[in-house]
Amino acid sequence: MGGYILNNLLQGDHNVTALVRQPKKIVPYQRLMIIHGNVLNKKDIAKALSGIELVISALSTDGTTTLSVSMQLIIEAMKKRMIKRIITIGTAGILQSQMDPSLLRYQTKESKRKSTWAAEEHHKVFRLLRESDVPWTIICPPYLSSGNFTGYYRIERNVLPQDGVAISIPDVADLVCKQVLSSDYLNARIGIAY
Repeated sequence: MGGYILNNLLQGDHNVTALVRQPKKIVPYQRLMIIHGNVLNKKDIAKALSGIELVISALSTDGTTTLSVSMQLIIEAMKKRMIKRIITIGTAGILQSQMDPSLLRYQTKESKRKSTWAAEEHHKVFRLLRESDVPWTIICPPYLSSGNFTGYYRIERNVLPQDGVAISIPDVADLVCKQVLSSDYLNARIGIAY
């Protein structure tokens, strides 16, 4: 996901700083500063967030608490540097259930996943952002396909579009990049699907 977002941003008129574990995997670009580091290291995060206006996090769950632990560190660093916004990728599991709006999708039968571990980790991130005073947007896709960019998808605030079951990674990256210049979904989750 991160590579697609990075390429989209660089095709626009954005200067980008990327914190990555393996810089050799990133093609150098004129408006790209690559920071070699780890998202669990406060100093690496501080270096990556120096002089920026907005944070995009495309971290996924890895079977550990990396996602939620790093988000706490990112929020702290953003507050120190007065960075005004974060856009992150979540999962459709943390959207409100349409069957029972008092619950999230992963807490109901609406989610078809057998394991809820990843959704629980994304839920921790959602709570951290909601409880912070940092403006945030969480893009929440269902199943991510390796399909092509279409530019045609449906979005809804805080719920998954009706009968939405899949979306391609390039289309999610497109929505992330559109949010960079939009304040329509501040402090909201965006459900995205075909």
